[in-house]
Amino acid sequence: MRVIVRGVIIVLYLFAAFNASAQKKKKDLTRFVDPFIGTGGHGHTYPGAVAPFGMVQLSPDTRLEGWDGVSGYHYADTVVYGFSHTHLSGTGIADFCDVLFMPTTGEPQFKNTGYRSGFQKKNETASPGYYSTFLDKYNIGVELTATTRVGVHKYNYNNAAQGNIMIDLQHRDEVLDSWIEVVNDHEIRGFRRSKSWATNQHLYFYAKFSKPFTSYGIALNDQVQQGQKKVQGKNVKMYIRFDDPGVVISKVAISSVSAEGALKNMDAEVPDFDFKKVAKAAKIAWNEELSRIQVEGGAPDASSQRETNTMYNPYGYNAVAPARNKKKVEIPDYADQKQTMFYTALYHCMVAPSIYNDADGQYRGLDQQIHTAKGFNYYTAFSLWDTYRAENPLLNIIDRKRTLDFIKTFLAIYEQGGLLPIWPLATTETYCMVGNHSIPVIVDAYAKGIRDFNAEEAFTAMKAAVNRNQFGLDNYRATGAVNADVEHESVSKTLDYAFDDWCIAQMAKMLNKPQDYAEYIKRAQYWKNVHNNQNGFMQARDNGGWYTPFEPTEINNNYTEGNAWQYSFLVPQDVEGLAKSLGGKVAFEAKLDELFSTNAKLSGRQQDDVTGLIGQYAHGNEPSHHIAYLYNFTNSPDKTQYYVNKILREQYTDKPDGLSGNEDCGQMSAWYVMSCLGIYNIAPGQQQFQIGAPQFAKMVINLENGKKFTISNPGATVSRNNFYIQGISLDKKPYNKLYINYDDIAKGGDFEVFTGSLANKLFMQELEMPTSKISDELIVPNPYIISGTKTFKQSITAEIGCADSLAKIYYTLDGSTPTAASTQYVKPIGIVVNTTVKAIAKHDGKSSFVDAATFTKIRGDIKLTLVNKYLPNYSAQGDETLINGIHGTANWRLGNWQGYQGNDLEAIIDMGQVKPVKQVGIGTLQDTRSWIVFPSKVEYWLSDDGKNYKLAATVNSQVDVKELEPQTQQYTAIINKKSRYIKLVAKQFGPLPEWHESKGSPSYIFADEITVE
Repeated sequence: MRVIVRGVIIVLYLFAAFNASAQKKKKDLTRFVDPFIGTGGHGHTYPGAVAPFGMVQLSPDTRLEGWDGVSGYHYADTVVYGFSHTHLSGTGIADFCDVLFMPTTGEPQFKNTGYRSGFQKKNETASPGYYSTFLDKYNIGVELTATTRVGVHKYNYNNAAQGNIMIDLQHRDEVLDSWIEVVNDHEIRGFRRSKSWATNQHLYFYAKFSKPFTSYGIALNDQVQQGQKKVQGKNVKMYIRFDDPGVVISKVAISSVSAEGALKNMDAEVPDFDFKKVAKAAKIAWNEELSRIQVEGGAPDASSQRETNTMYNPYGYNAVAPARNKKKVEIPDYADQKQTMFYTALYHCMVAPSIYNDADGQYRGLDQQIHTAKGFNYYTAFSLWDTYRAENPLLNIIDRKRTLDFIKTFLAIYEQGGLLPIWPLATTETYCMVGNHSIPVIVDAYAKGIRDFNAEEAFTAMKAAVNRNQFGLDNYRATGAVNADVEHESVSKTLDYAFDDWCIAQMAKMLNKPQDYAEYIKRAQYWKNVHNNQNGFMQARDNGGWYTPFEPTEINNNYTEGNAWQYSFLVPQDVEGLAKSLGGKVAFEAKLDELFSTNAKLSGRQQDDVTGLIGQYAHGNEPSHHIAYLYNFTNSPDKTQYYVNKILREQYTDKPDGLSGNEDCGQMSAWYVMSCLGIYNIAPGQQQFQIGAPQFAKMVINLENGKKFTISNPGATVSRNNFYIQGISLDKKPYNKLYINYDDIAKGGDFEVFTGSLANKLFMQELEMPTSKISDELIVPNPYIISGTKTFKQSITAEIGCADSLAKIYYTLDGSTPTAASTQYVKPIGIVVNTTVKAIAKHDGKSSFVDAATFTKIRGDIKLTLVNKYLPNYSAQGDETLINGIHGTANWRLGNWQGYQGNDLEAIIDMGQVKPVKQVGIGTLQDTRSWIVFPSKVEYWLSDDGKNYKLAATVNSQVDVKELEPQTQQYTAIINKKSRYIKLVAKQFGPLPEWHESKGSPSYIFADEITVE
């Protein structure tokens, strides 16, 4: 038997003879899973015990704050606070870590700094459904395992005369309400309602112990409430004490519905205290899941020797002694590094989303009401912006029954709240990330034959999702793009909305709805309205033109966790259209080459998600994940094989930091699994899988219909450099396509890809290329109006262009809507006063949307001097932003605000001569979550000579820093005096307050228009 312990492979020899029946037993694939992969770096995974897609994720909590502590654990840590029952796998935002248990000895300590303990990595082990460690402070061995809804703890107190279990309900998130109640000397139950990413999370628990506790204490605000069996409040903790504890087993069931529901879950899943039985069942369950794909061979990527521990057995281990005897052993052929990476990736694809209903089907919905899932399991923690790309297409092949449950969950959420889920967590729709990506998950499943759900209702729900007025969708429908001066992350939203619309069009086609198809296939081309074919990048639309200044490496508020390089290829529904817009296949290939080879560095704001860089390709974040496969649409598909292999080799390892970015609930690992299989669905909703280069000699997909689809690559065992395709066969017959349809996979068969170390361009040219094309004639791209500035003092000119060089452009200057009867554009337009230019483009009887740009003349009678310079990342329109007549809104990400940090905002207005000043004011913004806080006060000083100033007025903030909703505030002072110079000083709030998650960090002032009357 082989078990992976952090970076260590353990070989245990079984002495039983293998008879004929034993030979038929399934291979123990859990041996190849290392749950510590991804727990270091920025992977954000956890190593604890979880059943496949389990409600309980029982894992150690070693880090309570910070971006790399969102899962509650980081491999670099050596102190553990305890073991809580819920965790998120690889997300970028923190939540869960509910109901912490911690075994201790001595006097109970209620503060986590008192009860925490050090531990050593050499004493920490993990495998699917199992975790163990040793608490150095207390000489306690800890083992954890889990069923779907129950966590089971095994604590070995060794020879301690007394032992405690601390139960902390205040742990980590903000607690809104909680209680603990003692049922008897073997049982307790409790409740916790908390606020974090999920804003109103209800969690009930029921705990039973294998031995009676002899005493206990329930504390409120860390003070024991004497004689109380039940205590309620926002800071409730408890200890229970055992005399001569020896080994104590605790089983803890959870529920979102009630404590009674948690008890029912326990009775259904763990009726006794047999830890070994639960751990063994977890191992069997994981083997069943992992055996959906069986791989063999594959050239090792590392030495065949590793340091191993010969003293550990996960299901018969006495967790007392931390001693470890190490020696070098030879790794069997089946135990190479690549299989470890593959099966760990597959494991990570199966820990999320999480079942959320109780054993009787009851669950708490996003409407906070109790519902019953009938005939399916209801799930939560759908990271859909991530997982629709590879995780869900993978499950559409290997786990179709569960996929059907996902879709039924989506429809239940729609029925209860009127909106398909975006990123649902517990009882909260977090609205995290952009787009409406339950849509491609549903459409992809339907396209691949998963149809046992109400398709008409699903179609109605999809249209409702994309036709609501939220997150710029109304602007998108009205103008053909989300505009940067209306909504932040406008480029990413436009591209994601266009892909979702393409998916709806595919669903309309399958449901025989031609009118809907015609509407949504046009919308699927709206990507053209943010594609600047002059520079080849997806660029934000701002004030009728292109957002400037433009730097494709810049990470800013026009993109979601990325920049123009990473988003300029996000048109999976119309790759051939994108290539045409760039100038054809050759130009498209050159653009891809530049992406992967550029030496340009990231610029703009710090974005921790943008990692795993190859040139400007960022594998650590999902918008890049399909890009390597786009070479299949060029004259050099061998480059797909090269770059996919490069990513597999360089962006994944079997170390704790073996993921190049957040795991994101399975997506990072699903890319690895699919790419190892040699197939990848760049546009879920279509049948085609791009062909890459399979990474193992043999991979058998065990389909739910009882058939097997076998993918072979004999070259995978020869050399790690054998990744160029030399030939392909399907069922022993030559195969001449660079893609394979889902139907060919579903019927089973043998798919063989022959690879070598040199690119075979001649063979590649003989293959039928994949298709991703929307008719070119569906829309006319919007024109763009450019002048280089929104504001001016002297006269300027405006030019109008269109990506369609054959289109005619018509415009107006009087605010009316242009038509073909309006003035045709032939030369630049002179602008001398405040003007709104409106334009349309027409071609072959079709018209673009109306494009509009407003140009504002700046007051010429005042001059602004900034004593302290604004931050370059928050510069708005530059030096004269504060007097340009453009007022910012509460959404600071739209860019009209200037940011100041570290220094006060100090500005001087020169009015040219001494004049009466009635009043003066400045607009400011507060978004405390984003570190932006209203100035504590604004002072106005007057001077006639620009040297000697007198304080004329002070205006204090009227809004508390604790008001978290983004809002604006005007600091207006009545002056009624004469002056030439006005000095304005806006005082920084200072360090963020103690309660803030970034306490002590310097806050920002965000300011906009200074008004003088």
